[in-house]
Amino acid sequence: MGDVANIRMIVFDVDGVLTDGSLLLNDQGMETKRFHVRDGLAMSAARHVGLKVGILTSRASRAVTLRMIELGIDLVMQGARNKLVGLETLCQRAEVPPESTAFVGDDLLDLPALTRCGYPIAVADAVAEVREAASYTTSAPGGRGAAREAIEHILKKQNLWAQVVKHYSL
Repeated sequence: MGDVANIRMIVFDVDGVLTDGSLLLNDQGMETKRFHVRDGLAMSAARHVGLKVGILTSRASRAVTLRMIELGIDLVMQGARNKLVGLETLCQRAEVPPESTAFVGDDLLDLPALTRCGYPIAVADAVAEVREAASYTTSAPGGRGAAREAIEHILKKQNLWAQVVKHYSL
């Protein structure tokens, strides 16, 4: 399992992957999230070199909507309690088969997507079952650059990272 060369899309869970998993609610019940800026840059860089980027989360949050708009990512599925159906739906929308898709997860809800995708990735602080299902585990925990590390890993294996660096060096 896990041929990086064929990966054409990477899909991320949000809570525990793009964030540290904390749920911050203010007195009015409004939720806020903290995203790592390097993850966002890497997501944009991946798109620049032709890798599609998707978001698949079981929760729904305006913060996620706003951040993905800011990054120009439109392959977003929120409120997806069934991650297998969600992954397959995103793959259909992107016209990329699951076998050519990487998925980055951290918890038990992510296992169906991780076992269906072509290249499963776990963040460093993922639960044991997710780490065991992964072909690659980041050294960074969720919300602390794990998405950047996952993208960098794939693009380096595909010999595309130098192209990213060159783009930002101009």
